[in-house]
Amino acid sequence: MIVDTSALVAVAYREPGYERITDLLFARNRSKMSVASVLELQLVLRSSELADELIEIFNVDPVGIDVDQLRVARHAAQRFGKGTGSKAGLNYGDCFSYALAMTAGEPLLFVGEDFTHTDVVVA
Repeated sequence: MIVDTSALVAVAYREPGYERITDLLFARNRSKMSVASVLELQLVLRSSELADELIEIFNVDPVGIDVDQLRVARHAAQRFGKGTGSKAGLNYGDCFSYALAMTAGEPLLFVGEDFTHTDVVVA
């Protein structure tokens, strides 16, 4: 399972539905997150310590960006990105979560509706 920034932000701030996210993360035992999303998480939380703590608690493995992911992220930006007219309106970090999920062939855990307007498999 691939984890988008929005999922861990929801847990950190105990947003509505965060219990479902924690249940899925603990049930999975090990998940992955793009390194681009790890940085985004740190920026949103304004704390590298909290970001690292969440990643450790939920056994999330940061995954480096390779050329295949870059290709898929660029495709996502062109097809689903903000300003394209797509209801998804993916931002920079979203494109890398999408790319990792698609190249790894794994479902994506996220909060919100953005990714439901793409072809990614929902966790």
